[in-house]
Amino acid sequence: MTVIHQIDGWIVKVKMSRCLEPHEHGDFRALMHELGIPCDPGIRVQMALWGLETGQSPVEVMHRYQVAVVSHGTPEREEIEAFRQQFVQGLGYCPETLA
Repeated sequence: MTVIHQIDGWIVKVKMSRCLEPHEHGDFRALMHELGIPCDPGIRVQMALWGLETGQSPVEVMHRYQVAVVSHGTPEREEIEAFRQQFVQGLGYCPETLA
């Protein structure tokens, strides 16, 4: 799973370790649609996702493509929460996308 934060929301890319059964696929799609909307990310985010998939470090990708990589690999709730807290602390308020 890769999580990238943008001012207007989150980009979440999920790569499954196995093919899903048709009912699992339907359930997963329904869950993702409840949480947000499908999108085709811009070229910068596409390149960042490709860089992460090819083994570049998140820090390297953040510097090169100017995106906020919150998590890449096995999702760690603590990493995402720490990002949120630091972001909110830096701004002095909590944007709607981080609430």
